Amino acid sequence: MELDFERCYRAVDSRDQRFDGWFYTGVTSTGIYCRPSCPATTPKRQNVRFFPSAAAAQGAGLRACRRCRPDAAPGSPQWDVRADVVGRAMRLIADGVVDRDGVPGLAARLGYTERHLHRMLRAELGAGPLALARAQRAQTARILIETTGLGLAEVAFAAGFGSVRQFNDTVREVYGATPSELRVSRGGRRAVGGAGTITLRLAYRPPLHTGALLDFLALRALPGVEEVRDGAYHRGLRLPHGPGTVSLTPADGHVAATLRLADMRDLAPAVARCRRLLDLDADPVAVDAILAADPALAPAVEAEPGVRLPHAVDGFEMAVRAITTQQISLRSARTTLTHLLAATTTAPSAEADGTAAPDCPRALRAFPSAEEVLGAADDAFRMPGARRETIRAVARAVADGSLDLAPGGDREEAVRRLAALPGVGPWTAGYVAMRALGDPDVLLPTDLGVRRGAAALGLPDDPKTLNAYADRWRPWRSYAVIRLWRAA
Repeated sequence: MELDFERCYRAVDSRDQRFDGWFYTGVTSTGIYCRPSCPATTPKRQNVRFFPSAAAAQGAGLRACRRCRPDAAPGSPQWDVRADVVGRAMRLIADGVVDRDGVPGLAARLGYTERHLHRMLRAELGAGPLALARAQRAQTARILIETTGLGLAEVAFAAGFGSVRQFNDTVREVYGATPSELRVSRGGRRAVGGAGTITLRLAYRPPLHTGALLDFLALRALPGVEEVRDGAYHRGLRLPHGPGTVSLTPADGHVAATLRLADMRDLAPAVARCRRLLDLDADPVAVDAILAADPALAPAVEAEPGVRLPHAVDGFEMAVRAITTQQISLRSARTTLTHLLAATTTAPSAEADGTAAPDCPRALRAFPSAEEVLGAADDAFRMPGARRETIRAVARAVADGSLDLAPGGDREEAVRRLAALPGVGPWTAGYVAMRALGDPDVLLPTDLGVRRGAAALGLPDDPKTLNAYADRWRPWRSYAVIRLWRAA
């Protein structure tokens, strides 16, 4: 990845928070790397190098700044937006695929050889998949060291390290301190709520319109799975190693997250999924600049800057919701889904496993898996038979691996396979692409809410005309859809 020195240096000199996560500043005279907004004195030009990833900075022998905590910066927005192999790889690495399946597993998911994948990541990010995963493990270890009472050996394996020695060496190299020194320096703080509880801050690029985010989630909240209460969003999670719950509370400059995990190895994927759910790695300034160029949307953008595109923690769940919502209201769909939830056997409840986060409703659990939905009786689906069979067809495809709705899946291939299933039309495929697969440039011109919102703003509400008009919103048409829904 080419980084323009002058542009990067200006961002560092002005301490511009918008560039946090886009690149990292290496200071050769001190041997540290920082986020662009680090409050320290701006280093001299001759002592500065810029890196496209924290892993690349670590590979150059630099350690993380203890003042600005560069590993806690928002991620680069391009990894959520890009649909190419590198973007998909970064989403899968964030979800912990390398820790669980190794580089061979990552390469197999992407359909490339390990050598070619390594070459592509090195060219873009200055580091290969192992180095990128190692940087993430170091960050996970730091969080566990500073916010839990786990023994350091337990932290090592929970963070994904293969040995305690590897853990000690990596932490010392990345943070310039031993694990014991990190714990002492942060006062040995422990999370409130007992074993398995982790509290942390999820950074984002301002602005963030928290009202729009919580309104969207509250309107679609499925009882038993999620709830918006007292200015916070709570939900159950299905994670690679067990169930969990999370409470997400927007605060000044960050989102406070309280995670309760049955297995600490799930910390990195849980954080990645929560960040994607709330679209915290987005660049709202770039999105709003394009949308505000349209006079019809400009007043809404000015009144409500930073409206995000809520994604999903479970692609299969989002597909079932989309199919259930076909031609019925959100309220009716919620009633239908609640019955399906009650009729299926899901992961053990948060209360039974001790995985409910403090202040999180005790009964919250994950949405049923594809296998559980396939095992449900016909009377669990209170919907027309054709729609029930469509859900089962999607469940079969997800269960046998022929349909990948995970963040690292191939968007075009997933939409093509989804649309080929009976009962899945353009609206359903588009909605899943927008929310489950994270496509930022989807328009739903036939959606009733979109058409009503367009009419309210004086825009054409005929699907064909609206589709042509929306070309001016590219590549952020999905964000325009959210604003049209709000206008409706």
